[in-house]
Amino acid sequence: MIIDAHAHLVPPTLVDAIKSQAGKFPSVRITEEGGFAFSGGKPTRPVSKGLSDLPARLKWMDENKIDRQIVGGWLDIFGNDLPVEEGIAWARLYNEHMLATSKAEPRLIPLCLVPLQDGARAAEVLREAHGQGFKGTMIGTQPNGKGGVLDDPSLIPFWEAADELGMSVAIHPVFESGDDRVHDYGMANAVGRVTDMMIAFARLIYSGHVTRFSRAKIVAGIGGAALPYVIGRLRTNYGLDKKLGDPDAALATLYYDTIVQDTRTLRYLADIVGADRIMMGSDMPFPIGDLVPAKIVAETNFTDAERASINGGLAQRLLDL
Repeated sequence: MIIDAHAHLVPPTLVDAIKSQAGKFPSVRITEEGGFAFSGGKPTRPVSKGLSDLPARLKWMDENKIDRQIVGGWLDIFGNDLPVEEGIAWARLYNEHMLATSKAEPRLIPLCLVPLQDGARAAEVLREAHGQGFKGTMIGTQPNGKGGVLDDPSLIPFWEAADELGMSVAIHPVFESGDDRVHDYGMANAVGRVTDMMIAFARLIYSGHVTRFSRAKIVAGIGGAALPYVIGRLRTNYGLDKKLGDPDAALATLYYDTIVQDTRTLRYLADIVGADRIMMGSDMPFPIGDLVPAKIVAETNFTDAERASINGGLAQRLLDL
């Protein structure tokens, strides 16, 4: 089974459902361009056709010989900065339509949305989603708006629930990386996502979350960002303060995808963390991803067994497919 372990989906029925239930979401505004604005904040980009076009997605999967695809939502519209009760209703609505879409098209494996504005309620929604058949969740690097951190003590109930349930937790950079210097030259995609991920994961590593909640199967997207490259600095910092979480133990606990766009980088990632921790991913439908994801795996120096694991074996085991 060939599995794309990193993709995004806005269910085709979701936007109409939001419009029909607008009274439930007073803090959400749909813009004329087709984007969203949450709690009076900056409008998102419009929802691109590729996020919802199922026939085109399935055609792409066939062309790339991909049997199944793990799909999270679109980070721009996770709504983690909504008021708590509104955010809970938003997550439940998104999950309802993700589940319905995957039931209509079983090649898609959905990841649920949780309201990270409140750790206890996020745990509640995660447990509901697990009961509905979700195998994991996708969360953003900055919960509750710009500058949020995933090691916030208020989120401990969420991490405990994910750990207890053995859910996969795919962590993904958000649209606003937190550094205004990246808003030129396309740098938000080129490097902003990387620095955002690196900072979020460094906090989870040093706080001890990665090893403490290891049954949660935490996935570090975009090849673990720069974490493998800076392991020496992370290790040195840990040596200066042994009260911190051990970065070597953490990197050996995480899972990763192949979205690094360079065979030498992918081979280096495997050398640092082990090829058995890596899954093929595309970041579909975004062009900064890898829309021919099998190619880099085929062209990198892996054994046949490693390649089989990366191309679907690990994802199949991880999500018990």
